[in-house]
Amino acid sequence: MRRSLDAADEEELVRRTAAGDRRAFDELYRRTSPWLLVRLRRRCADDDVVADVMQETYLAVWRAAGGFAGSTASGSAVGWLWTIAAHRLVDAFRRRARQRQPPAVPLTETVASAAEDEVMAARVGQELEQALLALPTEARQVLRAMVLDGLSVRETSLLLGVPENTVKSRARRARIALREALS
Repeated sequence: MRRSLDAADEEELVRRTAAGDRRAFDELYRRTSPWLLVRLRRRCADDDVVADVMQETYLAVWRAAGGFAGSTASGSAVGWLWTIAAHRLVDAFRRRARQRQPPAVPLTETVASAAEDEVMAARVGQELEQALLALPTEARQVLRAMVLDGLSVRETSLLLGVPENTVKSRARRARIALREALS
């Protein structure tokens, strides 16, 4: 006898969703959408963007549930759901940044920066880029999630599917390596 939807955990709901069970998808949405909405609103104040991300996330869950249900990777369905939402939010930020109009050029007199300042800024940028490329992929992923995406250690842990202490140690090693490379 099949367990009722109330007794099913999120992983079971994803498996049932993968099999095309609309009721399981509705139950998954009912359980996870309030939590996901709060997390997204903490990262984005624009309700329209949050609503779009929510819709895109659950559409992706409906379409890709078989990928989670059929995988042998360890991880929770909630972590998988958050990973999808985080990626959709970053995509929304990128779209919004591309759609923004460039600022109007002021007609007032501006002071040009010194040539030495421009050369030094370019050099520091190149050194930073080289230092980042020299980091192991895992360390770059942690820095990208925590620094660029603004995720917490816990969220980064869920996103990357690694323990929180691993995220902390990778972030620390990456910062030390960057400091050494730039000094």
